[in-house]
Formats: sequence, C-alpha cells, structure tokens
Amino acid sequence: MSRILWADDEIDLLKAHVMFLEKKGYEVVCVNNGYDAVEACGKEHFDIIFLDENMPGMNGLEALSKIKEIDNTVPVVMITKSEEEDIMNQAIGNKIADYLIKPVNPNQILLSLKKNINKQEIISATTTDSYRSQFGRIGMQINDSLTYQDWMDVYRKLVYWELELENAGNQMDEVLKMQKDEANSTFVKFIKKNYEDWFKEGADRPMISPDVFKKKVFPLLDQGEKVFFLLIDNFRYDQWRVIKEMLSNDFITEDESLYCSILPTATQYARNAIFSGLMPLQIQQMFPKLWVEEEDEEGKNLHEDELIQTQLDRYRKKYTFTYNKINDTQSGEKLMENLPQLMQSQLNVVVFNFVDMLSHARTDSKMIRELASSEAAYRSLTLSWFKHSSIVDFLKALSEKNVKVVITTDHGTIRSNNAIRVVGDKNTNTNLRYKVGKNLDFNPKEVMCVRQPEKIGLPSPNVSSSYIFAGNDYFFAYPNNYNYYASYYRGTFQHGGISLEEMLIPIVTLKGKN
Repeated sequence: MSRILWADDEIDLLKAHVMFLEKKGYEVVCVNNGYDAVEACGKEHFDIIFLDENMPGMNGLEALSKIKEIDNTVPVVMITKSEEEDIMNQAIGNKIADYLIKPVNPNQILLSLKKNINKQEIISATTTDSYRSQFGRIGMQINDSLTYQDWMDVYRKLVYWELELENAGNQMDEVLKMQKDEANSTFVKFIKKNYEDWFKEGADRPMISPDVFKKKVFPLLDQGEKVFFLLIDNFRYDQWRVIKEMLSNDFITEDESLYCSILPTATQYARNAIFSGLMPLQIQQMFPKLWVEEEDEEGKNLHEDELIQTQLDRYRKKYTFTYNKINDTQSGEKLMENLPQLMQSQLNVVVFNFVDMLSHARTDSKMIRELASSEAAYRSLTLSWFKHSSIVDFLKALSEKNVKVVITTDHGTIRSNNAIRVVGDKNTNTNLRYKVGKNLDFNPKEVMCVRQPEKIGLPSPNVSSSYIFAGNDYFFAYPNNYNYYASYYRGTFQHGGISLEEMLIPIVTLKGKN
C-alpha cells in the first residue's frame, strides 16, 4: 500500500478527497502545517507528499526545502491557489514532481499519484502488452524481408522495442533477444544471397561505405554549407538513439537514416572506404602506398586525410578541409581551442575513437567487462562517456554556428557469445569475426565464405586467399586451447562479421537550433 502525506492548513475541507484515495487503496496521513509535515518526514517514510504552498507559519516552499534535505528522493506535489510565475519557478527549481492549481478534483490527485508512484508499473504493463501485440507482426516481417529496405525497417523496430523494454524493466527483453537472434540468422542468409550481387555493374544496391561522402556530404557542400563530418568509430544505431535525446535541446535532426557497412565490418576496410570513396581493392590498385595489408605491422588507418584528398580530387571538389583524430581528452580540448580556425574550412572531418576503445577494453579489461556486462550496460557506458566527453562541448559550440553536422560511423559491433572452430596458417589475421588467408579450414555451414574476394571489392594478400565471415553472435577460435579462448571471448563486443548491429549503421544530419 502506497503511503501519502498531505499537508494543508484546510485539510478538514479535503476529507472527501482523502476518503476517495483510501477507497483506491492508498494510506493517507494528514497534517495541517509545514512544521508537522517536516517532522512527519523525519520520522516516517512516505511514497509521495502533497504540499499546500500557502500555509501560515512555514509555507509550502520552505517546507519543501527542508523535506528535500531529509529525503531528496520522495516526490513532492505542490498545490496552490496562486498562478504566479515566480512561485512556479521556485517550486520547479526545487525539483517538485508535479504542480496543481486549486481547486483540485479527486481525479487530478489520482492522475498525479499514478504518474509519480505507479508510473513504472503502468509503463511496464502497457509496454509489455504493446510488444506482445507486435511480436507476431515483427516475426512475419523478419521472414518476409526480401530487400535491404525491409531489413532497415526490421532493425529500427527491434531497436525501438529493445529500448522501450529496457526502460520498462520487465522480463520481455529476453523474448526480444530471441527475436533479434532470429532476425540476425535470417539477415545472414540475406547477405549471403545478395551481397556479391551489389557489386555487379548496374546493380540496385543500398548506400554502402564508399557512397557516404558522395551521397551525404558533397550535396551539402555543393549547396554552400559548411560541414562538420563526425565519425564515431564502432557506433551502433541503438547507441545513437540513446544519445539523440541529449542533443535534442541544441539540434534539429534534418535527416536520420541507416546505411550499410561493407564487409569486413572493420576499420581497415570500412573507414578507409568511406574516406576514399572506393572499395578496398580499388584503394590497393589506385593508391598502393595508402593501403596497408593485413600482415603489415603499420597502423591500418594512418592515411585517412590523404584518402579524403584523393576523393575530393577525383570528384573535382575544390573544398578546403581539415582532419582531426580524437583519442583522448587532451586532443578533444585542443579541438575546441582550434574551432575558430576550423570554421575557416568548408569541410572538417573529426574521428572520435572512444567507442572502439571501449569495445576493445570490454575484451581486455575485467573491470570494463563488469561495467558493460550487457547490451543495456554497454549503451549506458557509451552514454556516460558521451555526457562527460569533449564531444559534447564541441557539439554545443557547433550548434551555435551556421553549419551542418553529419554524425556517422564506419561499422557497429555485436556481443559475441558462441565460438566456432577455424584453422589457418600463421599469416591468418587475428580478428575474431572474419578471417582472411589461404588454406582456411572451417565448417561451411557456419560462415559466409568468399573465395574470389575481387567479386566483393576486396584485395587478396595471396592468389589463393579467401575471406570467411562469422554471422549472428559467433566468433572464431582456433582448436589449440579452444575451450580457454571460447570462454575468454564469450560475451565480448566484436566486429568484422555479419549482423544487423555491425552492418546497419546510423548516418545523421543535424542543424543547430540557435
């Protein structure tokens, strides 16, 4: 039974309201002044407090301040005859839960109680019922998805319900997880069947990594806009959805869509394809000095500014541009300091690497594993970083400028739970979601195998090299110490393979409200 404290100097006139609430199952404790209200809060626990603003002796605002010192978690509803803006501002500034104007009727009181005490149970029940009603339809849509657009629609719905059920705090998220697993299994079949066809001449394909600048950046520049292109490495659609709310006070979302990362969904391939406007095989052939092979020790993304320049040159774009990579707080602060200089350029490209570092830390650090032990925790950790990172101040500053901001990523990541065996020679790469090498030994039913990499725009380190990609939530492990590595990497966030989370990724265009 929920307990209510109601403080009003005319409490005797509210007996009908009290009786109404008691019939609804609430316990109501009544006092007729602010002093008794504060004293009662010090002695007992209440689920909610109704506080009259205009009481003699200690008024409602004074009592509110003292009650918050005792328990700042209890919701307080201010009730007043006054409609003065100053009183409303003071009450809201003291973090009241609700504000009611006298005379109040019983249903107003009941609505406030439901909103502040029973809100979570009502939301949970309503959300559960809504998802149950949609479950069958989503299942049918998964089975009937024949086009890339169909899959974008499915993934948006799954992310929507994932976030809704997470906030509802019930057990239906396990049902959703099973539906996501089913969707990923079917999506892998879709990619196996259609991916190679996307690279045939004249093919009707979705927007993929090499198309990003051509379709989302150049049109803005051609319209005379200054563009800030922010690439957050390893950034998923669900992570964007939880961050979007933070940006809504400062930005208008002009365009929000998904595009498809190329395979492998890894920085060396996908990000270089974005900045060059070319598939990896084309980069290797046209700019061999800018392509780093799998077995090379050199960093895989050291030539990004040069690749951007090649794309500008190829499309005969004479726009001035800057390139910055942000790996830590210090470099983020320097970026802020340099904003006046950046504003002199028509295009500014900024790469933020934190989310990628977070996913790798989730693998390597026991502490991070505990902090990001689930999908919800991983999103929460990303949101926490975002709130306290230099990117927030940078975006806040951009919202006050006459610029367009394009936020995107090169690929997503998936929580990998099941190991599958693979055998390769010593030159085989180390990524857990894809392998490239010769004489690879694997179960063909468990992977997507590409024996002619040039057909999907990928280079071959050797004449006989093949690529294999893990789908769903699988990751590769070698037979040597198989059980150890299967256990060590289980539950870690990986990328490089085929999944909705890795391949269907956000690209958003924002404009400041100021």
